[in-house]
Amino acid sequence: MAKGEITHIEFPADDPERAKRFYAAVAGWEFSETDGFPGYYMFRNGEASGGAVGRRGESTGQQLRIYITVDSLEDACAAAEANGGTVVEQPSDIGGGMGRYAVVRDTEGSEVGLWQNA
Repeated sequence: MAKGEITHIEFPADDPERAKRFYAAVAGWEFSETDGFPGYYMFRNGEASGGAVGRRGESTGQQLRIYITVDSLEDACAAAEANGGTVVEQPSDIGGGMGRYAVVRDTEGSEVGLWQNA
């Protein structure tokens, strides 16, 4: 997976079941719940990309969030801060050895997830 590739996107939903039906009909996505992540319904839309639908403010954030793969979360967070952004969520491990994530806010107020593979 290349550095800088958008590999995951989260769709917050007030009604996850309704949102899953919508995206299944519109995009043909199939959803599955991941062990250890209740209420977080993942889909694949490519070999190395996909995303999830989850309850807004519970299993996802409040707004649509993309995740960009980076080589080092610490370096990417430092670069965000050095270039006018802020770190919203510090680097954290995801259970099961899947990888690590962090969240930054860019200079325009958008939240962007950062992902580092295990």
